[in-house]
Amino acid sequence: MSATCAPVSVDFINPFLNSAITVFRTMLGCELQRGKPYLADSVQPKHEISGVIGLSGKAIGTVVLSLEGPVALKVAEAMLGEAQTELSGDVVDAIGEVTNMIAGSAKAQLEHLNMSVSLPSVIMGRDHKVAFPGDIRPIAIPFDSEWGPVCVQVGLREQVD
Repeated sequence: MSATCAPVSVDFINPFLNSAITVFRTMLGCELQRGKPYLADSVQPKHEISGVIGLSGKAIGTVVLSLEGPVALKVAEAMLGEAQTELSGDVVDAIGEVTNMIAGSAKAQLEHLNMSVSLPSVIMGRDHKVAFPGDIRPIAIPFDSEWGPVCVQVGLREQVD
């Protein structure tokens, strides 16, 4: 492997961007406004809670849904139909499920890559880190919403035979 980072193709990013917008709109009733995507320079997600899913197949990588605690509470409230006041197991499950829906929808749009999606993991706490596979430098897609900021990071590259 080279010392430089593998570029992440826009063709790989757009399905995740579109999926995040669609999942938040249809499943949660929340509109996301996309900010300017940027090359993430750290393995540290922008916000305190991260839903993480690994992808494998003809492409490998990781997808991270990153949000602040108050946004996570609103996500869980929208999914569960009742107000959430603390970062409980139900909130963790809701973030994992939303991350799974975003990755699953994007995977369907990238059918030619024949990818498998791992079970979601949720990491909580300030300054946590998420490692992307070896030479992949993720693209971060920030969003604003009525609930607060959300960020989707995608680090994905095609496998070389």
